[in-house]
Amino acid sequence: MLLYPAIDIMDGQVVRLERGEAAKKTIYGSDPVAMALKWEAAGADWIHLVDLDAAFEGVSRNLDVIREIASAVSVPCELGGGMRDASSIEAGLATGVRRVIIGTKAAEPGFLAEVSGKFGPSRLAVGIDAKDGKVAVKGWVETMELTALDLAREALNTGIRTIIYTDIATDGMLQGPNIAAMREMASEVPCDLIASGGVSGPEDVRQLSGVPGLHGVIIGRALYEGRMPEDLRTILG
Repeated sequence: MLLYPAIDIMDGQVVRLERGEAAKKTIYGSDPVAMALKWEAAGADWIHLVDLDAAFEGVSRNLDVIREIASAVSVPCELGGGMRDASSIEAGLATGVRRVIIGTKAAEPGFLAEVSGKFGPSRLAVGIDAKDGKVAVKGWVETMELTALDLAREALNTGIRTIIYTDIATDGMLQGPNIAAMREMASEVPCDLIASGGVSGPEDVRQLSGVPGLHGVIIGRALYEGRMPEDLRTILG
C-alpha cells in the first residue's frame, strides 16, 4: 500500500482543516516546498497536494508553489482543488504534477467522459467525498442523492482508475478512518482506491493495509501532529 502525505495549501501556507471547514484551520508552516521535501525524505510514495484557495474560491493563487514542489521532489505528485473545467485541469497538469483530482464537478453528468477523452484517464483521479455513503459537494455543504459507489462506477466507465475516497465525518479529526466504508468501496468497485480521512497514527494505516484492494492512504493531520514515525516506511514493515 502506498503512502500519500498530504500538503494542503492556503495563502501559500501549509494548513490543515477540520472536516474541510476553513474556519477551523491550523497553520503548520509557510514553506510548502520544504514540507514536500521533508515528507519525501520520510518515505512518501506520492505527495498529495490540495489547493484550498482554488477549492473554496475557484481561483488558484498557488500554482507557482505547486510547480516548485513538483520540480523539487522526485516522487510523483497529485493535485486537487478547484478542478471544475478543462482549463483548470490543463493549468494543474502544466505544473508538472502526475495527475489532477476532480471533486465536485465529477458528479456533473458527462464531465468525466469529456475530460478523460481530452487529457487521458491516467492523468486524472476522482475524489469522492461522502457522508453516510452519499456524495458531498461544494465544500461538503451539500449532500446529493448520488451514492459514492455509483459515482465511482461512473468514473470507471470513463476509464479513470484512481478513486480517492474521503469520509468527511472523520477527515481531520484524528479519530480513525471509516474502515467499513473503505472495505465496501474496495470490494464493490475494482479500482486503484486511495483512503482519506481520519488516520490518527500508524495502527490506522496498518488496519487500512489489511483491506483487500486498497491501493494507498492519504495521511494528513497525524503527520503534522507528530503521530507518525520519522521513517514512514517502518509503518508497514
